[in-house]
Amino acid sequence: MSHDDLKAELIKTDDEFRRLYDEHQEYERRLHDINQKTLLSQDDEIEEKKIKLHKLALKDKMEHLLRVHRESRVSA
Repeated sequence: MSHDDLKAELIKTDDEFRRLYDEHQEYERRLHDINQKTLLSQDDEIEEKKIKLHKLALKDKMEHLLRVHRESRVSA
């Protein structure tokens, strides 16, 4: 099963993974909105950094869950 297939399956079947994915998507939208501005205020720049850190943390958690599921399938 490919990485994308497993990710799609976990979005459908794993509540925690889906919550992380949805939160990651929301941060992605907020980051996109900030980047649409022509001139960023200091608050925008701070918000952008916070969003990027949150997105990275969420991605790490999702990758961990993917790895756990992949390993459990291999050892099963």
